[in-house]
Amino acid sequence: MTIDGTALRTALRPYASGVAVLTATDSAGPVGVTITSLTSISTEPALVSFALADTSSTWARIKDSRWFGIHILAGDQMELAGRFATRGVDRFAPPTRWHIGPHGVPLLDDCLSWLVCSRYDRIRLGDHHLVVAAVDHAQTGAEGDSLIHLHGALHPVAPIVLTTGM
Repeated sequence: MTIDGTALRTALRPYASGVAVLTATDSAGPVGVTITSLTSISTEPALVSFALADTSSTWARIKDSRWFGIHILAGDQMELAGRFATRGVDRFAPPTRWHIGPHGVPLLDDCLSWLVCSRYDRIRLGDHHLVVAAVDHAQTGAEGDSLIHLHGALHPVAPIVLTTGM
């Protein structure tokens, strides 16, 4: 028996995680969602992973997708992260700026970097689905520091200023 979900979320609140947006396309058009589960798995081959809940409306639309876009968000992209985390809105409508990338993947403009990935493996784990994706394309974009999720809220990473003391 494991602890309940509330206890787990409470215990993990002080653990910072990066904020990214996952995109794909299905027969209804572009689809995307904010994720905090992005993990680098391997460099040879280049693999990353993310997880989505069974209850995610995005999971229902992307579960059979072959190609995904993963966008690393900048500290000033809190509004974009919020839009892609909100149910019932057209996440790709203005003011979202985006274009079609390799393999027809929707790519968001002005991110720190983006990856175009192909599905490598998919595993159901508890109430989530873990997707392992092979990174087929990567590009850096805007310069800046990233956006993180910490204590239940989004925060820009503060630049570290090194000082020398005497």
